[in-house]
Amino acid sequence: MEMGLEETVRQVVASQLGVTPEALAPDVSLTDDLAADSLDLVELTLALGEELGLTFSPDTIDDLRTYGELVSAVIGAARSRPFAEGTRLRACVVGSSGRLVRAGSLTPYTLEEVEEDARRAGPGARLEIELEAPDDTACSTLAVRFAWLETHGVAVTVRRAGRPGRAPAAA
Repeated sequence: MEMGLEETVRQVVASQLGVTPEALAPDVSLTDDLAADSLDLVELTLALGEELGLTFSPDTIDDLRTYGELVSAVIGAARSRPFAEGTRLRACVVGSSGRLVRAGSLTPYTLEEVEEDARRAGPGARLEIELEAPDDTACSTLAVRFAWLETHGVAVTVRRAGRPGRAPAAA
């Protein structure tokens, strides 16, 4: 099952705090509305870290007030993860006018090119990215980076080379 990053956060928060996923809206207070105390917030961020391969500073945890702030913190942490040097990718954009494949080192320039290719392909297109990476960390980071394409009708799949499915994390 493909789950976006926000959906993963929603499921973890609901499970950790014993609420329904539907009860979670951006303006819901973690402490007032969901009765989470400081220990609950630490446990929650540890669970999110384990699920998504992220770490959160104590200051970040202390600053969390609402569910929306938590989601923003998770997205920020996912976007700030560095890529391992030498990570290689193969990106395939499939659209109505055909298929475009790019392969090479995972660099900011390569990511911009892939992003532009997918944007140009337009609604109904698919972006399939395969990474040669030791774990799902880079996959999660890329899923977050390219999540905005899904709001423009481009389906995004990110996975490790030789593994089916998708890493946990697209917003």
